Amino acid sequence: MLRDSINTDRLINNFLELINIDSMSFQEQGIGEVLAGKLIGLGFSVSIQSYGDSFNLVGYKKGKATGAMPLMLSSHMDTVESTGGIRVIRENGVIKTDGKTVLGADDKSGIVEILETLRVIEDMGLSVGDIEVLFTSAEERGLHGAKNFDYSLLQSKHALVLDSSGSVGRVVVSAPTHDAYTMRISGRSAHAGIEPEKGINAITAAAKIISELPDGRIDPVTTANIGTIWGGSATNVVPREVVIEGEMRSHTLETIERLKESMFEMAIKLARKHQVKIHIEDKRHYVGFKIADDDPFVRLIDVALHKSGTFPEHLVYGGGSDANVFNERGIKALVLSTGMQQPHTTEEHIYINDLTSGALAILETIVAFRDFRVG
Repeated sequence: MLRDSINTDRLINNFLELINIDSMSFQEQGIGEVLAGKLIGLGFSVSIQSYGDSFNLVGYKKGKATGAMPLMLSSHMDTVESTGGIRVIRENGVIKTDGKTVLGADDKSGIVEILETLRVIEDMGLSVGDIEVLFTSAEERGLHGAKNFDYSLLQSKHALVLDSSGSVGRVVVSAPTHDAYTMRISGRSAHAGIEPEKGINAITAAAKIISELPDGRIDPVTTANIGTIWGGSATNVVPREVVIEGEMRSHTLETIERLKESMFEMAIKLARKHQVKIHIEDKRHYVGFKIADDDPFVRLIDVALHKSGTFPEHLVYGGGSDANVFNERGIKALVLSTGMQQPHTTEEHIYINDLTSGALAILETIVAFRDFRVG
């Protein structure tokens, strides 16, 4: 059985090695060197694809299965915060920290599950298709690695992205489009104690605008949030400028476009009413994707998860990942949970059983994909 092929001790040792390498976004050089060496040791050809601020690590290995389609496996190398000085605690089947740093299971649990899978395939001489591995950088700071990747380096049209939290078996089949905006509101400064009537208070105007901006859950698949506001200089000065920053997300592109248009029109109308100028900029961080529950690739993963002893759960997720970019670039990418819990907090942890289950789920998927055909 494939289950017996997963080496839990090796998996844990690899995980502990990687989480002790500090690898914040744009500072992935150390972990990249280690991962390149591990992939080469598994018989992969490895290349570094550099871009302005960092690099992506690409591995390729030809499979033994004739006629099989290539499959990409991907995780990101960076962590949301520094793990410098990390103190790891392992007890009761759980790996965590002392609460002073994040663990880095996001996304090093995904990386080690991929590596363990590749080791088993190599050691057992399993007949599988070509495998491509993409370890990206700066995912936590806006999917920079995936956005700057040279996709001509890849052959795969299907991908497993190991980068979701919760119990193993969760499969993200839908993720939203994410837009951000900045509103710069300009009034007129004046001495607040001597001639306040000569000023136009930008903070007051901004408050009126904010009170009318949609916020929170707009509908079951759409959210909006006002994230930051800053402005003014001193209590004795009528504030001249205020900046509001916010975002909106939706699984329906038409909804996010309508929401954005109505928000901006309302803000402009209120700015005019309160005699301030307003300059609005918006930026699309990533485009959403939705893959049907009955899609053949989804069904294949469901079967593989069942074979690994895991119950599949399809998720409509509120966050984004490299999979958003991959799907936009024509690679059908599904996000699988690695078992990490409470990522982006100092309570982050992972169950050892989930590390093992995650690796087994990938292995079963790769083996099943050997016979996968489209059309």
